[in-house]
Amino acid sequence: MMPMPSTMVELSFAVEATAGEQLPRDHRQQLADALERALPWLAEVPLAGVHRLNVSAGAGPLVLLSRRTRLTLRVPRERSAQAAALAGTELKLGVHRLRLGSAQERELQPYSTLYAHFVAADDADEIAFLRSAQDAMTALGVPCRVICGRHQVLEDGALQGFSLMLDGLSPATALRVLETGLGRHRRLGCGLFVGHKSAAAVGTPF
Repeated sequence: MMPMPSTMVELSFAVEATAGEQLPRDHRQQLADALERALPWLAEVPLAGVHRLNVSAGAGPLVLLSRRTRLTLRVPRERSAQAAALAGTELKLGVHRLRLGSAQERELQPYSTLYAHFVAADDADEIAFLRSAQDAMTALGVPCRVICGRHQVLEDGALQGFSLMLDGLSPATALRVLETGLGRHRRLGCGLFVGHKSAAAVGTPF
């Protein structure tokens, strides 16, 4: 039996950088700040989140946006129309600008395997992080296999955490995880899960 429709939806916006197609590599806080200026209620909705932008790999201070880059927000269903009003606006990230195109609303997809690119942690202790993640899933009533990925440091050291995969979920428990997420800093792209077709790619780099 499929679960009821989710209380959350995703809004995906086309994105264009208005100056050289570049952004700072560490742009999550700037993006969150810009979105909260445009949508003041965003900071007041605990489960609302902002997915990471798809940017070029590399080690330099600036990154390139892909032509397929989308800005995706996860918001309560009743806030969808308000969030969609961002279409056509420009977000200021320091000296850089992001212009948003039209929004597409998407339902959350409860795959049996879910993956989060980054879940915030207090330190680099993988065992403690994994135990904490398992405890959180137990408290949420979600039996599953928890697979920890590599440790990562973002935002000039202000954020650290791990990638994480959850496997063996039912449609109902997968939807519960998608709606709730895990850990802190949703608006910085942390703790947001997406459907994944395989449990083999947990170490896939950013």
